[in-house]
This record gives sequence, structure tokens and C-alpha cells, in this order.
Amino acid sequence: MNLIAELEAEQIAGLEKTIPDFKAGDTIRVGYKVTEGTRSRVQNYEGVCISRKNGAGIAGSFTVRKISFGEGVERVFPLFSTNIDSITVIRRGRVRRSKLYYLRSRRGKSARIAEDTGYKPKKEA
Repeated sequence: MNLIAELEAEQIAGLEKTIPDFKAGDTIRVGYKVTEGTRSRVQNYEGVCISRKNGAGIAGSFTVRKISFGEGVERVFPLFSTNIDSITVIRRGRVRRSKLYYLRSRRGKSARIAEDTGYKPKKEA
């Protein structure tokens, strides 16, 4: 293992976060810590994960898209952000590509993603 990968693994272990196994096409709920003045609360952001960048490393991020009041809203979250309280997978999507940017131009039924009922979790090595 090279030095950079070792340092990255150390950093991730120090954060003590559990990231579920999810990919593009999955519907996820992200509990994001929001600070308003002196008070802090957790706000859920639920939508379809349309992309993951930089893998499962410390620099990884993912984009979640949802429809809010008829308008498409996308938000990019860093995977190991201290502001993320929790990530929950609501349903697994069956897709054939890693970036679902084509959903931006689709509305209604054509923007649906088939559910993956035969999901098997990855084997930990």
C-alpha cells in the first residue's frame, strides 16, 4: 500500500463514520446538520443519488437530486463531511451507468428508476 493510501485510511478510521453501500440510482436520505443562529438541528434531504465522485476515499462526494415544488434541486455532499449526521438508503435503483445526468432533462414517468429487488451487499475484503 502506498503512503497516500495509508494516510487516507488513517484519516477515515479517525472519523469513525459508517457510510452505507450506495451507488447512483439509489434513493437516499441524508441527515444534514443545519445551524440557524445559536441552534443546530438535523434536516433530512431525500432524493436520488445521481453521481458519486472520487470513490470511497476521503475526498469522495455524491450528488443528490430531488424535486421540490415542481423544480429540480441538486445538492453535492462531501462523503466524510462533519455536517452529515446520517445517510440512509431508502430504495435501491437498477441502473446501467454511473452518472445519471440525463435525469435533469426528464420529467414525470420517464424520470423513474426501476427498483433493484435482488440486491446483494458487497463482500468486505
